[in-house]
Amino acid sequence: MLASQRRALISSRLNRDGEIVAKLLADELGLSEDTIRRDLREMANEGLLKRVHGGALPLTPPLPDLAARRDVAGSIKQRLGHRAAGLVTNGQVIFLDGGTTNAHLVRALPREMRITIVTHSPTIASELERHVAEVILIGGKIYKHSMISTGSAAISAIGQIQVDIFFLGVTAIHPVHGLSTGDYEEAAVKYAISRQAAETYVLATPAKFGAASPYRIMGVENLAGVIVAGDMAEESLEPYRNLGVALLSG
Repeated sequence: MLASQRRALISSRLNRDGEIVAKLLADELGLSEDTIRRDLREMANEGLLKRVHGGALPLTPPLPDLAARRDVAGSIKQRLGHRAAGLVTNGQVIFLDGGTTNAHLVRALPREMRITIVTHSPTIASELERHVAEVILIGGKIYKHSMISTGSAAISAIGQIQVDIFFLGVTAIHPVHGLSTGDYEEAAVKYAISRQAAETYVLATPAKFGAASPYRIMGVENLAGVIVAGDMAEESLEPYRNLGVALLSG
């Protein structure tokens, strides 16, 4: 089989299966695993896929800035936000990650609800101007792409707070490669918050499933649940059910 034919097959399998396992594909084609790994390496260098241990995943597209993301999948994010808001009860301490989906969560919360909301996102904090909730804003170096605080100052402040629920924002979710995002410091902060939370939930639009971003936050099995669009195909969700993760339809 020519290299061009192998590459076309790899692209087709990625689109169909959402992953490539180098050894399995090599055995299927009667080729050496080194040959498949070389193909994957060259395709990764050309920006066609993402190399991971043992194979490859589809490349997560570059995330647009916060302003542009407000217009992406708005109706789905609104439904996810409403479903997540239903998990919040009076008296709780909630940590809200940055992002446009969590902004919909804030808008779905009753303004009279007596809770404490901790966030490292000034944009999320501004959404709470007319809410009764007490708001604690974590400071630090602002990562402008996501408009959140990062760095040692943020992590130190996070370590002083225990929260009931953390609503985590991610750019990708995969049953093997876990929850990930596109910035190293952002991933470190998200992980630090999860360590302080009794429960962590992710609000995940369909495009985030089955992919991996460069920086891992933690494994999917560490989540209390994932809030998903109600019309997602069951075969896409089954690997997460098998890990014991609760899937809540929004």
